[in-house]
Amino acid sequence: MNHEDGAAELHATLQQTSRRSSIGGTTGGRAASVDVTGAKLPTVGPAADAEHQHDQSPDHTEPTEYEKQTLRHIGDKFPASAYLIAAVELCERFTYYGCQGLFQNYINNRPGGQDGPRGLGLGHAGATGLNLFFQFFCYVTPIIGAIISDQYLGKYKTILIFAGVYWCGLIILWTTALPTSIEGGHALGGYVTALVVIAFGTGGIKANIAPLIADQYTRRLMAIKTLPSGERVVIDPAITYQRIYMMFYGCINIGCLSLLATPFMEKYEGFWTAHLMCFFMFCVGVAILIFCRGRYIDRLPQGSIITDAFKAIGIMIVNRNTNAAKPSWREANGKTKPVAWNDHFIDELKRALRACKVFCFYPVFWVVYGQFSSNFVSQAAQMQGHGMPNDLMQNFDPISIIVFIPILDRFVYPALRKMHIELKPIARICIGFVLASLCVAYAAIVQHLIYSSGPCYGKPGHCPAGMDGETPLPNHLHIAVQTPAYVFIGLAEIFISVTGLEYAYTKAPPSMKSFVQSLYLFTNAIGSALGEALVPATGDPAIMWMYTGISVASFITAIVVWTIFHHYDREETAMNELDARAHSEKTDPASETASVADRPATQPNEKI
Repeated sequence: MNHEDGAAELHATLQQTSRRSSIGGTTGGRAASVDVTGAKLPTVGPAADAEHQHDQSPDHTEPTEYEKQTLRHIGDKFPASAYLIAAVELCERFTYYGCQGLFQNYINNRPGGQDGPRGLGLGHAGATGLNLFFQFFCYVTPIIGAIISDQYLGKYKTILIFAGVYWCGLIILWTTALPTSIEGGHALGGYVTALVVIAFGTGGIKANIAPLIADQYTRRLMAIKTLPSGERVVIDPAITYQRIYMMFYGCINIGCLSLLATPFMEKYEGFWTAHLMCFFMFCVGVAILIFCRGRYIDRLPQGSIITDAFKAIGIMIVNRNTNAAKPSWREANGKTKPVAWNDHFIDELKRALRACKVFCFYPVFWVVYGQFSSNFVSQAAQMQGHGMPNDLMQNFDPISIIVFIPILDRFVYPALRKMHIELKPIARICIGFVLASLCVAYAAIVQHLIYSSGPCYGKPGHCPAGMDGETPLPNHLHIAVQTPAYVFIGLAEIFISVTGLEYAYTKAPPSMKSFVQSLYLFTNAIGSALGEALVPATGDPAIMWMYTGISVASFITAIVVWTIFHHYDREETAMNELDARAHSEKTDPASETASVADRPATQPNEKI
C-alpha cells in the first residue's frame, strides 16, 4: 500500500466512524440536524424517542450513540488547579506584554529624549526589525522546553527552571534601561542580551503551561448528567477543553492589560520603571507556582518518546505508508525488528500529524498579529493622541478579547449547541482568518486617512510644517480611529489562537503534549520571520499597500484551509475518541492518566 492509499483508507475509516458518532440532534425532536460542514446528521422523531426511552443511561455513565446524537452537550467543571495555572500565566503575560509593548518606542526613541522618553535611537525600521526578531526567538525556544519536559523533567520542573532564566533576563532589562546605563552607552548591548535570555525563559514556559492546564482535567469519556431542571445532558470533554482554553486565553489577556499602566510610566518616569513593575509581577507568578506545587497534576516524562515518534515517522516515510510503523503491520509484513511502541501510539501520532498540517497555515495569521505590537504602534504615533501615549492603543486588543470571550463562552456557543450546531475547530479557524483579514484591511484604510490629513500628508512628521523645533508633529487625525482594528484582531485571536492551543493538545499523544504545543508555537516564529521580510515595506507610503496585501493573503488562506481541511470537522469526534477508546481498553481505572506506552496494543486489523 502506498501513502496515497494509506491516506485514503484513513480518511474513509474516520469518515465512517464520524457518521456513527457525530454530535447531532433535533429541534423539537423532529427535524434533521446539519453541522457547519454541511453533513446531514441522523433524523430522529417521536417514534425513535419511544424506541430508545428504555435505553436511558444512568448519570455518570457513558451515553449511548443515540444519546450522543440527541442530548445537548455541555462542558464540565474546571478543577481548582487549572485556575492556579491560569493565574501563573496571567502574571507571566503581564510581564511579557508590559515589557514587549514598550520595545517599539524604546528602540525607536533617541537617547537625547527629543521624541519622548530616552531610548536606543535605532529608528522605526530598526525598532520593527528587533521587535520581530524577539517575537521570532520567543517562539523557537519552546521546542527546547518541550523536549526537556516530555523526555526528562516533566512540565512543572521545566516551567520552574525556565522561570529562573526569565527572571535573570528581566534583571538585565531593568538595569540596562536605567538613565545611567543609557548615558554610558550600555543600553543596546544589555537590551539585546536581555531579549535572548527572556526569549529562552518565556519559550520554555510557553511550551509547557498550556498543556499543563489541560492536564488538570482528567475525564476522557463522555458522561450523562441530569441538571437540576431535569434536563439530561452529555458532559463532553472536548467542550470542556475548549472552555478551559477560553478561560486560559482570557487570563492571558487580563495580563496584557499591563499596557494600561506601562505607557504612562514610560512617558512620565522612563522605561526602567515599567520594567521594574513587570519584574515584581513576575515574582508573584513564580510564588504561586512554587507554593501551590502540591496541587498540580504533572505527567511523568516518558524518556525517549519524542525520539520514538521521529523513528516511527521515518518508518512511515521509508515505506510510504502511515500504517507501516504499527507493530501489527510489521508482523504481517515480515518485519522482525521490535519497536518501542504499540499500534495505538501510531494512531495517535497520525492524528497529531493531521493537526500539524493545519498549523502550516498559521504563519499567515501571525504576520497579521505581529502588526499590532509594531506597525500599529508606529501608525498611532502619526496621529493626534491628545495626551494619550501612542502605545496605549494596544490595550483595545486584550480588552476586546476579555469582553467577547464570556459572550461566546456563555451565550453564543451554548445557544448554537442547543440548536445542535457545533462550530468545530476548522470552522473556527477559518472565521479567525477572515476576521484577521478585516483587521489589516481596516489598518490600510486608516493609513490612507493619515495620508489624506495635514500637515505632512504622505510624509507624517517629515515636513517643515510638521515639526515643533526638533519634535515631529502628528497628522490631524484622532488616534481613536485605530480602535476597530484592535477589536477585529482580538476577535480573530479568540477563533484562531484559542482553537490552535486546543487543537495542539487534543490531537497530541498523551506523552507528547508539550512537543506538539511547541510545534504550534513555532508557527508564530515563522510568522515573525515573514514579518521581518516585510520590514522594507513598512515605510511611508508603502506600508498602506503592505497592509492591503496581508489582508488579501489572510482571506485567501481562510478559503484554502476550509477547502482542504473542512472534512476534519466531520471526523473530529472520531479523532477525539482515540483517547476514549484507549481508556475503555484499560482494566485498571486508576491508570487513567497512564502514558500511551503503557496501553495495550490494538489488534492488527484495527483502523482509526
